[in-house]
Amino acid sequence: MKVGEQGDVPEEAPASRGTVERATIEGKRVTATTVVSAPPEAVFALLANPHRHHEFDGSGTVRRAVSAPQQLTLGARFGMDMKTRLPYRITNRVVEFQPDRRIAWCHFAKAVWRYEPVPGGTRITETFDYGSSPLRWAIELAKFPTVNARSIRDTLARLGEIFGSPEP
Repeated sequence: MKVGEQGDVPEEAPASRGTVERATIEGKRVTATTVVSAPPEAVFALLANPHRHHEFDGSGTVRRAVSAPQQLTLGARFGMDMKTRLPYRITNRVVEFQPDRRIAWCHFAKAVWRYEPVPGGTRITETFDYGSSPLRWAIELAKFPTVNARSIRDTLARLGEIFGSPEP
């Protein structure tokens, strides 16, 4: 599968983790979904606290919040210490905010992550949306969509470990 094509990214998460739907790449979006047994308020409280993002990050790149409020709000900016091969710092801005339902932030590349808790346990969907980024070509050249598909899947699996999965 070429970057930017529609398709699935293979499941590789260990069986001990929560069930995560296969990450899909459609156009300029990478998306995956999981369901956890916690109420939306609990999920949102974790996602809206940037000082805890390292706890559920499946990419292994988030180190700590360096400049951030305790609770995110619409328009809030927060800086994160990151490390891929080398350490770096990135600043994000909250671009969508509906308490107990949706939160999204973006950085300079204008990629947006959305988490959407819903009633009945919580269904969480994370989307890496780089369609409006001026760096689309670089994102695809660096194969970020495929890398982010794995990271999204692993992040959702970590949220499943934190909150538990509903009984089948």
